[in-house]
Amino acid sequence: MPELSPIDTAKFAAAREASQLVKSGMTVGLGTGSTAAWMVRCLGERVRNEGLKIRGVPTSTRTAKLAQDVGIEVLKLDEAGWLDLTIDGTDEYDPDLNLIKGAGGALLQEKIVATASNRMVVIADSSKTVAGLGAFPLSIEVIPFGLSLTKQLIEEMLSSLDVAGRTVSQRMVDGQPFVTDEGNQILDLHLRRIGKPHQLSLMLNQVPGVVENGLFLDICDTVFLGHEDGHVDVIEADADAVREPWVDLDGTENLFADLPE
Repeated sequence: MPELSPIDTAKFAAAREASQLVKSGMTVGLGTGSTAAWMVRCLGERVRNEGLKIRGVPTSTRTAKLAQDVGIEVLKLDEAGWLDLTIDGTDEYDPDLNLIKGAGGALLQEKIVATASNRMVVIADSSKTVAGLGAFPLSIEVIPFGLSLTKQLIEEMLSSLDVAGRTVSQRMVDGQPFVTDEGNQILDLHLRRIGKPHQLSLMLNQVPGVVENGLFLDICDTVFLGHEDGHVDVIEADADAVREPWVDLDGTENLFADLPE
């Protein structure tokens, strides 16, 4: 295994610490993104080395593939029912543990899975911490039909809201519209600052053509914040105290065992 960069060290530390919450018999929501991928690998390591027996509900096709590759039993949300725990990454989070998610394009499945869980835990590095939401673009999943009209309606709506920027762009990959697992497309809102996230979330979801937005409000219970030196801040919602466990960074070579190239 190659030496980890400082940012990957922080992600790995948060992921490994959060993965210790998972116990045999649990049904766990598995998030999407680079930090969540570390968590899936950590759980796979526990499956192989400890005999951990869990069922995972992935939030994207790529997470499903990774989970299967590392030996985690995968099932759909309708098969699983209510989940014990969901662990996912974030694009940014504020002091109230409200989130912006959606950079990976899986925000719809991520929000459904998170809200179908007894507890949602977020794993992050320090770059994700913000005083107020909006620095990171806010992703909106929209249906392809009438997309230009939906975009226009959102732009008009933003003119009356407490945001610092109002640019709306369609997400493109290799010159083509990005398509979600549900066959929808993504609009990214470059707002810079969101003064009233709850109001914005409600109004966005009332725009015809909008399926869901990337504001995860009053959903996250705990943030595991990893640092480059391997220590992890555990931040609980509605709690003043912050625990600071340390993660042993040795023995990480097993995280990539049995994975296809």
